[in-house]
Amino acid sequence: MNSGQSLFSQLIDYLPKHEFRKCVERYAGNYRVRRFSCWDQFLCMAFAQLSYRESLRDIVACLRSQQRRLYHLGIRGAVSRSTLADANEARDWHIYADFAQALIPEARRLYRDEPWGLDLAHTVYALDSTIIDLCMTLFPWARYKPTQHALKLHTLLDLRGPIPTVLHITPAQAHDVHMLDRLTPEVGAFYVMDRGYLDFERLYRWTQHGAFFVTRARKNFRFRCTHSHPADKSTGVQCDQTIALLWFYTRKGYPAPLRRIRYWDAQRQRRLVFLTNNFALPAPTIAELYRRRWQVELFFKWIKQHLRIKAFYGTSENAVKTQIWIAVCTYLLVAIVRKRLNLSINLYTMLQILSVSLFEKTPINQAFLHDNPLPEGGENPNQLRLLDF
Repeated sequence: MNSGQSLFSQLIDYLPKHEFRKCVERYAGNYRVRRFSCWDQFLCMAFAQLSYRESLRDIVACLRSQQRRLYHLGIRGAVSRSTLADANEARDWHIYADFAQALIPEARRLYRDEPWGLDLAHTVYALDSTIIDLCMTLFPWARYKPTQHALKLHTLLDLRGPIPTVLHITPAQAHDVHMLDRLTPEVGAFYVMDRGYLDFERLYRWTQHGAFFVTRARKNFRFRCTHSHPADKSTGVQCDQTIALLWFYTRKGYPAPLRRIRYWDAQRQRRLVFLTNNFALPAPTIAELYRRRWQVELFFKWIKQHLRIKAFYGTSENAVKTQIWIAVCTYLLVAIVRKRLNLSINLYTMLQILSVSLFEKTPINQAFLHDNPLPEGGENPNQLRLLDF
């Protein structure tokens, strides 16, 4: 029998607790708190994410079944449904948002050499948003449409990893283009985005900061071709042009020349028109960069399927944002542990293993080995297995 720490405790040891304390002190999270601290709340909610708990009652029932082990998990306060619900309602969600921002640099450092298919010296980001649907009856404060209540999660994704670099939660009515005002462009980096972010005045400020963007043109886009570049049509590139804007306000917002690339996607049988301020990369590379934007869509799909951000444990805005940010922290933690242990398995497999073995006292560097043999004498060959016929 392994007398060491549980797998959950070993996983939590990879978190920088000093950074968490700074976040708590910044927002006075433990002010007048006697028993159930912000750290206790974080551990309970992280446990819920890793073990796929569906409700507060589900979380408390599972933790109370392991009452003697809670102290060794790091949970010092008594766990009850009302205490956890009150903490989610009252503790400032900015604590966990700031803690996620503290984990992001470490995750990006570990994944900076991750291969992703293109040989570019500069960082490539994908910018997009997703809608998180909420129940109209339980979340009246999140009104989006007459028949839909929701929040919007804006994400700037580093395509090496992929690791979310910037996340921001807004009301669902907020337009995507306002996210450009919250970002600080990185010199030499590429930002790939869809037509929802096409605002020439804002994009020109990014050009002045030395950043590159790749986006798609709208159908009513008006321009004047000033120069045509040679295009290899066998690559799908139909034309490569340097253009100037025609309409008064767009020309005033973006007075510099732009590059327009018309590309035929043979796989989907459709024509795409790209706009960029980069004139050095080959046109097929620009098209490939935009195709890689789909990684952010896959990221949204992944977190909605494998993290608890579709069913919520509380109904207030603070409780919802707390759960989302702790889910992001959990994602980053598992990604960091995967690199620290040099594991070849993907994050999905790690989460599945963790969901059924959090209380086991297995060394964490052995828990994720697929070829880990059963101990001798651990199974009776004469014992029938369930569902054996």
